[in-house]
Amino acid sequence: MKLNDLKPARGATKKPKRIGRGPGSGHGKTSTRGHKGHRQRSGFRSKPGFEGGQMPLVRRIPKRGFTNIFKMAYEIVNVETLNKFEPNTEVTPDLLKEKGIIKGKQKLKILGNGEISVALTVKAHRFSKSARDKILKANGKVEQLA
Repeated sequence: MKLNDLKPARGATKKPKRIGRGPGSGHGKTSTRGHKGHRQRSGFRSKPGFEGGQMPLVRRIPKRGFTNIFKMAYEIVNVETLNKFEPNTEVTPDLLKEKGIIKGKQKLKILGNGEISVALTVKAHRFSKSARDKILKANGKVEQLA
């Protein structure tokens, strides 16, 4: 077998439908578009979600809930993550962003998961009660940002 001998298996290819080639072809005159209606016209493009006049799925399903426009989103850091820093370091959102711990798009909240053994000055927008207690217990300081 050579490259010039290669061809698709028998029945694997299908000839394209030749439309608009006269009545003898079976696809003449309207060229498989039918009579009248928007599908028959040139330049027809169906809108996404259009179901031929039937009520679209998006409008058939019930709506639930709402979006709270006042919801506050926080970047979350646990207390155990702060053990990476040297003692007496001032931990700020900018420092955490620089180290790649947070992305820095939202406000910072410190949570109390894990233990902390390093005395740090932690500046954040919010603290959980357990995080505040653990930082103070480790002889650190807590400063809440606006």
